[in-house]
Amino acid sequence: MQKIIDGFLKFQTEVFPQRSALFKELAGQQSPKVLFVTCSDSRVVPELLTQQEPGDLFVIRNAGNIVPSYGPEPGGVSATVEYAVSVLQVTDIVICGHSNCGAMEAISSCQCLDHLPAVAHWLRYADVAKAIVNARDYPTRQARTDDLVRENVIAQLSNIRTHPAVALALAQRKLSLHGWVYDIENGLVNALDGKTSTFVPLSSHTDVSATQL
Repeated sequence: MQKIIDGFLKFQTEVFPQRSALFKELAGQQSPKVLFVTCSDSRVVPELLTQQEPGDLFVIRNAGNIVPSYGPEPGGVSATVEYAVSVLQVTDIVICGHSNCGAMEAISSCQCLDHLPAVAHWLRYADVAKAIVNARDYPTRQARTDDLVRENVIAQLSNIRTHPAVALALAQRKLSLHGWVYDIENGLVNALDGKTSTFVPLSSHTDVSATQL
């Protein structure tokens, strides 16, 4: 905790004064253009890996970068999606999985989660991806988990389309969806190609239209 306090004090005395104009502007309003949905994993830092400024991204983080399908009792994720699309009017949504995801590893290896009932319930929202992966054969457990990470991104993209605000914005062509997988060790991102439905290196598909869904 001392390290965190020291970091804030450094921010307050060294970083903030150099960016005071930006923070003064942000104090009164925000206008992010992208909703970035990713995992709570401490190794995934959306603003760092996309090199964005404060105020540029509206971020949802949770175990497994999950977006439950819209239901009669929408929770915090649903409310945040609705606010981002209907109020902030973001133009893009990125759902970003990542390598070595603990949530996906737990599903892939069928870990017993009886001692973590809330986690077990939450990960049921990845059942579609789990079913697809269970029907395939893999040479290694790691290959299975890696594929589950990708299929989970696709599943969550399907889930988010069930949200009324998202469905409306997509129908009005005011919103685009994107699926990413971030490789922690190599610093690479593979993006879901809208035409081939395969994940391709983002570095070779820098035209944003290629990865719009």
